[in-house]
Amino acid sequence: MSSSSPSFNYPIARQADQTDNYHGIEVADPYRWLEDPDSEETRTWIEGQNQVTSGFLDQIPQRDRIKERLTQLWDYEKFGTPFKRGDRYFFFKNDGLQNQSVLYVLQSLDGEPRVLLDPNTLSEDGTVALSGYSISEDGKFMAYGLSSSGSDWQEWQVRDVDTGKDLADRLKWVKFSGASWTHDSQGFFYSRYDEPNEDTKYEDINYFQKLYYHRLGTNQTEDTLIYDRPDEKEWGFSGGVTEDGQYLIISVWRGTDPKNLVFYRDLTVPDAPVVELINEFEAEYAFVDNEGSAFWFRTDLDAPRGRLIAIETQTGERTEIIPEAEDVLEGVGLLNNQFVASYLKDARTEIKIFNLDGSFVRDVALPGIGSAGGFSGKRHDTETFYSFTGFTAPTTIYRYDMKTGESRVFRQPQVDFDPGQYETTQIFYPSKDGTQVPMFITHKTGIELDGQNPTYLYGYGGFNISLTPVFTVGQLVWMELGGVLAIPNLRGGGEYGEAWHQGGTKLNKQNVFDDFIAAAEWLIANGYTSSAKLAIGGGSNGGLLVGACMTQRPDLFAAAMPAVGVLDMLRFHKFTIGWAWCSDYGSPENLEEFNALHAYSPLHNLKSGTAYPATMITTADHDDRVVPAHSFKFAAALQAAGEGGNPLLIRIETKAGHGAGKPTTKTIEELADRWAFLVRVLEMDGSV
Repeated sequence: MSSSSPSFNYPIARQADQTDNYHGIEVADPYRWLEDPDSEETRTWIEGQNQVTSGFLDQIPQRDRIKERLTQLWDYEKFGTPFKRGDRYFFFKNDGLQNQSVLYVLQSLDGEPRVLLDPNTLSEDGTVALSGYSISEDGKFMAYGLSSSGSDWQEWQVRDVDTGKDLADRLKWVKFSGASWTHDSQGFFYSRYDEPNEDTKYEDINYFQKLYYHRLGTNQTEDTLIYDRPDEKEWGFSGGVTEDGQYLIISVWRGTDPKNLVFYRDLTVPDAPVVELINEFEAEYAFVDNEGSAFWFRTDLDAPRGRLIAIETQTGERTEIIPEAEDVLEGVGLLNNQFVASYLKDARTEIKIFNLDGSFVRDVALPGIGSAGGFSGKRHDTETFYSFTGFTAPTTIYRYDMKTGESRVFRQPQVDFDPGQYETTQIFYPSKDGTQVPMFITHKTGIELDGQNPTYLYGYGGFNISLTPVFTVGQLVWMELGGVLAIPNLRGGGEYGEAWHQGGTKLNKQNVFDDFIAAAEWLIANGYTSSAKLAIGGGSNGGLLVGACMTQRPDLFAAAMPAVGVLDMLRFHKFTIGWAWCSDYGSPENLEEFNALHAYSPLHNLKSGTAYPATMITTADHDDRVVPAHSFKFAAALQAAGEGGNPLLIRIETKAGHGAGKPTTKTIEELADRWAFLVRVLEMDGSV
């Protein structure tokens, strides 16, 4: 037995003599061999870990009932927001337990829907997912991307909307790209990488993306290269055709930094050059629409919470249309010849309508406190659709009249629970440095604040991403089990604009962990829970959050669940798209940033002989976003270091990736394991 925990016979993880020198500092990496997911030694270790984890989970009698309740609640119709192309409407729907949602087309809103693409027919186990799509301007063709087993790699095809048949077109080695059609419906722009090494395509680093134009009916080898930069390996390109069809807008991105460049090309002039409109990474510029040669952008230039400006491309003159407000301007669309502006106020959605001169028209009356999305369409459309959801409000689709301001329910799901039995509050608590941080707390109405409520504290805190209220069956079942759900809006996110984001990046990253720890301490101090009843969770960058907090304060939490986490902060930039995260994390190649990374890197801050919280790490063997080596190495090191007998487990999903496109069956299985694990280690009764 290789573990210091007597009750768990963890697989032996060989400790190799591997040491790296960073800026004169020697750092051991004994589990480097686990970076090869396909070696016989690693596969044996994976199999052994899954056996230990399954053995533990199989002994939890409540697991089957939890899975049954998840399945029962999940089985309801889920509708996407309809959108129009040409004279057709398109929308997604899931009948309930389908592994993947189905794309439908219909001629009128009261017509009979026809299946256009059902991803469930593409694989027996639901592991082939629709990962991108674009309908041509006339609604006759659909370009669409498929990914297998959760990989970021996509293969694109083209389907005739009338016949439902695929054309011969096949585009490979596409990643981090959509597609945008020219208005003649003869082809589309997309971005791709060079063909990778087949054996290492899930680990190899991704550089030198290129922007192409594909003409229907031709081979990919004949695609026209529109733009590339051999001198800038980190640049990526997103090409979008303007609504009037005149311009190709090229947004140039560099990693996950929201700052971007903007180039354009006049599609009405043969062989027109690419013009560099914004040629410095000074701010974020999101193209909204154009009025001839005047382009509208949402930007955070000189406005960290966002504003709307116009740039006259012929003269370079800039005009402010909608000034910066107290709340964050998340997005702007154009409907009924008016701007539809989406704001984030304390992490919940507000929608405002403005005239083209920036004068205020009205607020859109939303159904409550929650998250709204949609409001898409063409510039002169007088109606649109939007979705609304909250922690206890399943996603409902509304039809909105741009002229009258009236919202009407279009599709409302029927879920087998009573939302009146739950309540959500938003509180603000002080972090370590005094910063006020908001937190949503949702639970059954009337709980006692006696410190005995099992609580799941979930966070993210990075990459300018905001956590807003959303309904999920998984969260509902946790609350049915008697659990409290707490979601703080940590620094590093986008809830309060770019200053809030930057407050949790690079040398400020510790602020994120301090915010999360302070949330835990507030919940305990205010009687919601106690350390013995408190679990923490998060995925991807949120997995890093959990790993950092459980290593910094192992005494504060009873359980920790880092999912697909970034846990080795010294080598994250050496795999697939990991280099792109240096904009948030900093780079180990920089001495000052290395010191910060080394100080909190979960893998490097495990201390032998420590009683760590009960832990279930989750990852997937095909994750080519955050490669599973992070979780593998952390699990091996945690099992070697931990004392006290708590389970220190890793659950390794097969034929799955970072999470996008995960089939319903796999999602339910993982949630059942997650809640069963917490029922056992938090000593809950587990009845639902």
